[in-house]
Amino acid sequence: MSGIRRLNHAVLFVSDLGPALAFYIEVLGFRLVSREDRMNAAFLRAADSVNHHDLGLFGLGPGTPGPSRGHAGLYHLAWQVDTIDQLAAVRGSLIEAGAITGESSHGATLSVYGADPDRNQFEVQWMLPRRSWGEYETKAVVEPLDLPSQLAKWSGVGTADELGIVAATPDRP
Repeated sequence: MSGIRRLNHAVLFVSDLGPALAFYIEVLGFRLVSREDRMNAAFLRAADSVNHHDLGLFGLGPGTPGPSRGHAGLYHLAWQVDTIDQLAAVRGSLIEAGAITGESSHGATLSVYGADPDRNQFEVQWMLPRRSWGEYETKAVVEPLDLPSQLAKWSGVGTADELGIVAATPDRP
């Protein structure tokens, strides 16, 4: 028995730390926790996270080739938002930044996909209330996402509390 409960953080190699930092801060709303210039690294926290850091970035130097599809290695990271309204906002930010790569429904989750300046791919997803998973409790599907109709149905419904995800508050940064 391992005792593993969740992914605590991810660390990515990036070619140029500056543009990567700008992307994660300006497009996805992460906050800089620490910058370690001796290692050309930065550690970031998601805006509503109480974790020490959710993402580490280590710069390798401009011109370093990024990941390419079809090779062994990490495919993408996935972050969860509390409401579908937040998912729609992230989608808008990704479109504005020219960084959106797709969107889909997985039955129990609704997702948008993007890529950072080094082509590291990620997913931002909203999980339906568990009581609504139905047949998707044990299925993994990829279907088209109709975000307007899903927004009409689920706007304002938060689901992070169902999973025990604690949001940052003024007394818990």
